[in-house]
Amino acid sequence: MQVVMCEAYGGPESLVVKNIASPEPTPGEIKIRLHARGVAFTDVLRIAGKYHVKTDPPFIPGGEAAGEVIGLGDGVEGFAIGDRVVCAGGFAEETVQPADSVLRLPPHVSYEAAATFRSNYTTAYYALQRARLQPGETLLVHGAAGGVGLATVDMGKLLGARVIATARSQERLEVCKQLGADHVIDYTDGFRDEVKALTDGRGADVIFDPVGGDVFDESMRAIAPFGRILIVGFTGGRPGVAKTNHLLVKDAEVIGFTIGALGRLDPAWAQRNLETLVGWLGSGHIRPYHSHALPLAKAAEALQLIIDRKVIGKVLLV
Repeated sequence: MQVVMCEAYGGPESLVVKNIASPEPTPGEIKIRLHARGVAFTDVLRIAGKYHVKTDPPFIPGGEAAGEVIGLGDGVEGFAIGDRVVCAGGFAEETVQPADSVLRLPPHVSYEAAATFRSNYTTAYYALQRARLQPGETLLVHGAAGGVGLATVDMGKLLGARVIATARSQERLEVCKQLGADHVIDYTDGFRDEVKALTDGRGADVIFDPVGGDVFDESMRAIAPFGRILIVGFTGGRPGVAKTNHLLVKDAEVIGFTIGALGRLDPAWAQRNLETLVGWLGSGHIRPYHSHALPLAKAAEALQLIIDRKVIGKVLLV
């Protein structure tokens, strides 16, 4: 089968497309032929050796996919050959996964939608749980046209928030509107004054920040009393530094989290969230979005699109 392999840390150009033997399921595992695979910014970090949890080469990048069951290991119950599923597969034609980590897809959900939602929406949902987002609160989402940001806009509206989305082009802001953002801001020249104006001077109750750096610094001046800032990542290049005296006078919080830690520390919570999200996907309550779909062999090109900030929502390998 064809796979895309990281054999040494580096940029997207260092990835190798090769053929390896197809894996066979052991007891308790399911073999899946993948039809769509999500590509994420974390994949860029992993192949560069810069992710906070390192994977030693050689390895197959990727972590979310959808496909059909083509093999069952001994003892597997509840699945049959031909079932359509969402799973944690990587950049490969086929994968083997533990049966208890695989979920069956609702009949009308496409493989593309299934491969688009998992990492983004599980991160967004967990983040808003950590932030204790309440209906009627104002949610400010930075980097809102990125994969996780766009999912957070969608989730924020589903949970009853008033959503302000920031991005850096009109095209990106239009997609944020499509996903339900109540207000959009081009934050190339800042956002604090406009956020304050939209909230009658109060500021945002919850701020979702995957950017860090200068954006975090300005967010500290756009937070409402009793507000919460979620630390999601640092695509801006540097972590922000929280001024604790500012948090003190605002009765505010800075909350750090990683979706990987949830899976390790409380797998039952992670599984409940995933099952809930699959239900919302099937009912149309969440609407995953992807701007690009490329063949598996063009994984390096897909990753470069992310680096060059050309992706809105998600890029897929199909």
